[in-house]
Amino acid sequence: MIFLREINPLSLKLLERIYRQSRYHQVRQRAHFLMLACQGIELEKLMTIFNVSYKTIYNWINRWESEGMVGLYNKPGRGRKRIFRPEQEAEIREWAKQEPRQLKKTLEKIKSEWDIEVSTETIKRILRNFYMSWHRMRRDVGGEPDPIEYKEKSAQLTELKRLEDEGKINLYYLDETGFCLIPSVPYGWQNIGEYLTIPSRRSSRLNVLGIMNRNNHLETYVSTQSINSDVIIACIDAFFTQVDKPTVIVVDQSSIHTSGIILDKIEEWSERGITIFQLPSYSPELNLIEILWRFIKYQWIEIDAYKNWQAFVASVEKILREFGKNYVINFV
Repeated sequence: MIFLREINPLSLKLLERIYRQSRYHQVRQRAHFLMLACQGIELEKLMTIFNVSYKTIYNWINRWESEGMVGLYNKPGRGRKRIFRPEQEAEIREWAKQEPRQLKKTLEKIKSEWDIEVSTETIKRILRNFYMSWHRMRRDVGGEPDPIEYKEKSAQLTELKRLEDEGKINLYYLDETGFCLIPSVPYGWQNIGEYLTIPSRRSSRLNVLGIMNRNNHLETYVSTQSINSDVIIACIDAFFTQVDKPTVIVVDQSSIHTSGIILDKIEEWSERGITIFQLPSYSPELNLIEILWRFIKYQWIEIDAYKNWQAFVASVEKILREFGKNYVINFV
């Protein structure tokens, strides 16, 4: 039997609103309990519904009777006390950045500096609070872009995207990549202590030139031969025989994009309404087609595709062919 004073209709409406809209799980749970208890549901059933003890039910009722709506919320100071001050947690983040692969080094500094012993799980919780996570590092391109040029080009790209959104231009991203039977090893869910294996062996290289827009339209040239400036010229001429509006093609500054024969074609392309937009050096993140290559290598190529060269080529070609239909990226 629950001894709960009758809750007036106005309070019930407020409880229902809190139950549906509060951001705090415990507050929603207590509001829900009061709503059900007011309907006369038996104590044992409520204990089962909320998976709590009689003492917890008693405390909920007592807080409601004595404090009303305020009693739904936890009082300040409840819960486990913080081990580290905010400035110490910020220092822990910096130590983890210095040794990103070895949290034991961070534990050693904590012990040395503050004489505090904690587990690696505690450090992980702190780092997650700073929106850090354990994920694969990326290879560096080997340099830094000029900051002024990078800022200018980024602003120009933003403007080009706006013009494309307004339907005034076509915007494409061009790049080349290669695929082989030495896999880009992805993460995957596995039993603890067990490791899924992916076949790896030397093989020919499947080279791909891609021209892509933000609407997942992709044109590709695939070959086991090297891709050079002549191939790029032939592909641009083949893919853009005619343009219905000004068209901008974004490229990086690799040597095959800046060769003499490419520079000789720029004026001709310009007369046809095609502009080549060169990115700053060392800024692959500005070329959206790089995202496509990562998706293919790390997510879309199936593990079974690495069993032999024929299956691998078929898998890559299938992904390229079905990009925009069965394989989609939501570009911002």
